[in-house]
Amino acid sequence: MCQLSELLLMDTSIGCILLMVAVVYVVLQVFRFIFADADFTLLWAASFGKNPESQLRGQVVWITGASSGIGEELAYQLAQIGAQLVLSARRENELERVKLECLGRSRLQEEDILVLPLDLLDRKSHEAKTAAVLKHFGKIDVLINNGGRSQRSLCLETNMEVYQALMELNFLGTVSITKHVLPHMVQRGMGTVTTVSSVVGIAGAPLATGYAASKHALQGFFNSLRIELADSPGITISTICPGPVQSQIVQNAFTEKLSKSLSQTGDQQHKMTTPRCVQLILCGLANRVKEMWIGQQPFLLFFYVWQYTPTLAWFVTGVLGQKRIQNFKAGLDADTAYFTKPKVP
Repeated sequence: MCQLSELLLMDTSIGCILLMVAVVYVVLQVFRFIFADADFTLLWAASFGKNPESQLRGQVVWITGASSGIGEELAYQLAQIGAQLVLSARRENELERVKLECLGRSRLQEEDILVLPLDLLDRKSHEAKTAAVLKHFGKIDVLINNGGRSQRSLCLETNMEVYQALMELNFLGTVSITKHVLPHMVQRGMGTVTTVSSVVGIAGAPLATGYAASKHALQGFFNSLRIELADSPGITISTICPGPVQSQIVQNAFTEKLSKSLSQTGDQQHKMTTPRCVQLILCGLANRVKEMWIGQQPFLLFFYVWQYTPTLAWFVTGVLGQKRIQNFKAGLDADTAYFTKPKVP
């Protein structure tokens, strides 16, 4: 009996220890999530995965939308790790500025960076642009589809021309460039096509009906394309879904009319910094992460809520969506002060 009691006591003790370990693990993961700024797969890649410098050095990377924001920062960080660059956007003078900055921050030579002005709306020119890249470098290892514009307007006030422009630019322009680059990658049996989507590519958001539609379209297109290319394991199709990031995307956003610019953009300091966002993107690229969720709280939480508890997500989005509209009408950045009363400037 004594031995049986001792065994039961030992089993109970082991059970208590295992329970305590499990509780500590759960608490630790919750604590990590509170301060996380990306999904756990991407954070694991950033901490324990392959180094971007070892994977991307010497690679030819074509960046659209490279004249500002995330695209500009991608150029700087890729230059620093030794990637060869193709910089594309509409404003050639801005691309030249970015190129000079890249040369100043790295050991790249003049011929390692090609400035290639590009209009995503001019789809007839995309074949020639792709040929120009291949003539200069002989290959394209990575295509980063970053070009596009956002939106800040209510549906009932927005002209149909704005919706058409958003789909033409964000969706069809990106698909066109991809279709011209992809045959080259399939022929080589390797390559990466990475597309900057958005948190609203997964969840809806007020003031961005057209923008969200274009990003949902990109998500559907590239998720389907990834499956089509299952017989080409050397080709990676990845999508990047950032939450709010400090960039010029708000300043350049469409409003209810094509000819009207946004009068007030509000303070952007509460958003994730562009260098941190790009640092995470490069870690994802180096480790072939198929989908990257990037955002500070509470936006990161939105990704998980939409993924695993959509009914709750609809309720939360309804509450915070009204707050977003109130911020916009008050002349603030739409994504500021969700949980505190904003101070109107």
